[in-house]
Amino acid sequence: MTDVLNIQNVTYKLNLASILDGVTCVVPEGKIVGLLGANGAGKTTLMRLISGVAKGYHGEITVNGATAAAQRKQFVSFSHQLDGVSDRARLDKIVRDYRALYPDFANDEFEQLAAFLELDLTKRLNQLSKGNRKKMIVALTLSRQVPLYLLDEPFDGIDGMSRKKILASILKWKPDAATILISDHHVDDIANLLDSVIIIKDKRVVANEQADTIREQYGQSIEDYYETIYTGGEQHD
Repeated sequence: MTDVLNIQNVTYKLNLASILDGVTCVVPEGKIVGLLGANGAGKTTLMRLISGVAKGYHGEITVNGATAAAQRKQFVSFSHQLDGVSDRARLDKIVRDYRALYPDFANDEFEQLAAFLELDLTKRLNQLSKGNRKKMIVALTLSRQVPLYLLDEPFDGIDGMSRKKILASILKWKPDAATILISDHHVDDIANLLDSVIIIKDKRVVANEQADTIREQYGQSIEDYYETIYTGGEQHD
C-alpha cells in the first residue's frame, strides 16, 4: 500500500518554544486517520506544516512524493477555519474565490455537499451558527480533488445534529483513493470513522496503530486505547 504522507523526524519551534520534537509517522492512501491528542499537543501545528502553511521546521515531510512546501500544497486540502476571510463575505462569494484560487476545486461536488449540509449560500459568514460555519469549512475542504484532506477539529463546539451531518458528509464524499487526516481531542466523536489513529503526546508521536488491531488484538475501544496511552499505561508493539 502506498503512503500518501511520510513525516520523518520533524521538529518545530515557535518563538523559541518547542512545539513538536522528532515527529515521525507514515499515513497510507485511501484511509481515514485520526490525529489525536490533548489541547495544545501540536495537532494543528502539524497540519499547518503538512499543508505548507507553516514553515521553518527541521526534518522532512513528503506528500504524494513531494517534499517542497510549494509542491505539497497542490496535493493537500486543509480546513484552515476560513482564516483571513471577512465575516461580511457572502458564502457564494467565498465559493467563487475558492474556485478561482484552486484549479482542483469541483464546483458540482461543492453544490451537492452544500445541499446535503443545508447551507444557505446567500448568507454572510457572520450570520452562520458555529455548526454551519464548520459545515461550510468541511464542504470547501472536501470539494477539492486531492489525495490528502486535513480536517482540523471539525466537531469542536458544535451541536449533535451538525456533528451527525458532518460525519455523514465525510463518509459520503471521501474519494476511495484519498486519505483524510482528522484531528480531535474528543475521541468518541470520530472513533467509528477511523481506520487508524496517530496519537501525539509530549510533542511526539507516541502511537500509530490500526483501528482493527486496537479492537481485535488489544481488546480495547479506540477511546480506551487513547486514554491508556495518555495516562501512561502499557503501549503495544
